[in-house]
Amino acid sequence: MGRAFEKRKSTIFARMDRVGKQFTKIGKDIAIAVKAGGTSPDGNPALRRALQNARAVNMPKDRVEAAIKKASGQGATNYDVIIYEGYGPHGIAMMVEAATDNVTRTVANVRHHFKAHGGNLGTTGSVAFMFQHQGVFRLSPEGVDRDELELALIDHGLVALDDGTSDKGEPELVVRCAFGDFGAMQHAIEGRGLAPLSSQSEYVAVNHSELPEGKLDEVLALVAAFESDDDVQNVYTTLA
Repeated sequence: MGRAFEKRKSTIFARMDRVGKQFTKIGKDIAIAVKAGGTSPDGNPALRRALQNARAVNMPKDRVEAAIKKASGQGATNYDVIIYEGYGPHGIAMMVEAATDNVTRTVANVRHHFKAHGGNLGTTGSVAFMFQHQGVFRLSPEGVDRDELELALIDHGLVALDDGTSDKGEPELVVRCAFGDFGAMQHAIEGRGLAPLSSQSEYVAVNHSELPEGKLDEVLALVAAFESDDDVQNVYTTLA
């Protein structure tokens, strides 16, 4: 989503209790990573990323350990990761990433959210072409020579190096690469002695659309509905 939209969303949702949602999301990421690659972060890059993100939101260590133990035990929940595509109000394209143990429930909820807010659920591929799948690393700018870092990462697939802010309003450097270069970029960053604050994949709009405040709030209401759904991990739009 665009920078202006993210700033507006952060302001509107500032009072929402998002900590519980963040912990639930990361717990699912841990479960999916452990199921796919085991319990050792050294040999499981997906788990290493999930643990990184857990630290970024101050997820308690005992909760992280419990999530790993639960995911590696018998009867652990299996999650399907599904991307739903559609249009929100005023023709804004949206991609909704879900991790669910009940696909029937989740697709019904996603369809309901779209319909209730003046949008519609589309078919696979209906809006995906409007987005690029990127790897995103967030770094502390403290002690980092930005120009030197940018030059060093170009050979490892750097798409953009942007300024960003955390949920707490603290400055960040945002490193973006094509998702296919995620591993190479991670090694390049860590090889320079930098520990990402967080790392994940995102769907980034190729082109953005601007809306006046009233219409923007209608789209934000739909985003809020998705983000309050326990099955939804991330929401991406073409808003500027």
